[in-house]
Amino acid sequence: MKRIISHPVTALAAGLCLRLFFVLKYPANSGDTVLYEQMATNWLQHHVYAMNVNGGILPVDLRMPGYPAFLALIYAITGRTGPDARFYVMLGQVAVDLSACLITASLAALLFSMRSNSGSWRRVFIVTLWLAALCPFTANYVAVPLTEVFAGFFTAAAFVSLIALIWAAYGGKLAQLRTEWTARHAESMFAVVGGFLIGMGTLFRPETPLLLAVAWILIAFIGLRKRRFLFCLQLMALSAIGCVVPLVPWAIRNAVTLREVQFLAPKNSNLPGELVPYGFMAWERTWLFRIKDCYLVPWKLNEEEINPDDLPARAFDTPEEKERTGELLKQYNEDATLTPEEDAAFGQLARERTARHPLRTYVWLPIARAFTIWFTPRIELLPYSGDVFPLKEAWENDSVDQSVTVGFFLLNLLYVALAAWGAWRLWRENSALRLAVALLVGYMVLRTALLTTLETPEPRYVLECFPAVLALAGQVFTRSVKTIQHGNI
Repeated sequence: MKRIISHPVTALAAGLCLRLFFVLKYPANSGDTVLYEQMATNWLQHHVYAMNVNGGILPVDLRMPGYPAFLALIYAITGRTGPDARFYVMLGQVAVDLSACLITASLAALLFSMRSNSGSWRRVFIVTLWLAALCPFTANYVAVPLTEVFAGFFTAAAFVSLIALIWAAYGGKLAQLRTEWTARHAESMFAVVGGFLIGMGTLFRPETPLLLAVAWILIAFIGLRKRRFLFCLQLMALSAIGCVVPLVPWAIRNAVTLREVQFLAPKNSNLPGELVPYGFMAWERTWLFRIKDCYLVPWKLNEEEINPDDLPARAFDTPEEKERTGELLKQYNEDATLTPEEDAAFGQLARERTARHPLRTYVWLPIARAFTIWFTPRIELLPYSGDVFPLKEAWENDSVDQSVTVGFFLLNLLYVALAAWGAWRLWRENSALRLAVALLVGYMVLRTALLTTLETPEPRYVLECFPAVLALAGQVFTRSVKTIQHGNI
């Protein structure tokens, strides 16, 4: 039995069963799903990267082209498009996500091999593979046509290459490099490959280059520490070139079709001539931090009426402000379309609220958003409320819902706690491992900081950090060096 459990195929089979369960039992979609499907269908059938607008097709750059390209490939293979092809899209995502599990386990094994007097990497590889294969938070997203699976895959692969780069640049030796030429050019190869993988990930999620920014900081530190300034500048340049190469066709397309040199998708997903609700979004940032509020306010904008009674008490500082907000929403609800005048009025509300409580807008609410996206049950794709508190009231309303919600909440806490423990264990080992931990944790911190500036804090946006979380968590289950040295295995 032990031999069966310790075999990678067993872990992958268990992971396959979990993902097929989500695909068959809880398939899901979102507003972005329909948009991606439109782009992929138009790309395949009309050879134009466009969405449907007023009965016609309009070339756009609202989303990066990686995921529509994947959908178009599935459509071409199956002969189906849109909702009819979603099952095959999900099966493709199952394969990609299981591959990401293997890469995450390899990342954990690489970290373990950098430890002082490390033993066999196989144990940490298998443990991490099980943790990744049975992680419901990442597995759940194979059942929805969104970018998270691919973003996680390329992030995990980039982590492996960049940590190998840091290890080699710091003076470490990699046993896998069996020839003199590869050993001599290891840093350059890892820099190019790492940059290329980040570029590929950027084709799915435009914020992926944050990982490259963290890597550059650490490479610069190594350059200062080792006095190899020009060489580290060369590594940074090679990684930048590797990152840009996959994005060049997208930039050329935007320059030719849209008359703009655009390597990334625009921050605000608006059509030409469409109002960008800067004032409304600024107002939301003065009170919104829970995902459930996104369904009641921002995701209804310009589509449905917004009920003032759905706003929480923290959205108002005074009765007079509550009355003004209600009047603005009443005007908006007349045709469910935000006008420039209404947007300006919401912007004025935002400025007044921020002037009264600047720390709330710039410190406490971002912290609350960070807490929300990290410490959550992560069941937004499942038919459960996600309400952990108040415990007694939620239990009385629906004990099954509360049990599942609390169970997922505690499981998420366990993964994060194990990752923190694993990071601490690695940090105590040696300087090179501290740099590796700094890369993983630094990316998570920087990404979280960026996400807290958004008015809609979606927990799915930190799933790209889970390869790092899982690889660090796997370090907890390794035998200590002292135990190995004394033969107490």
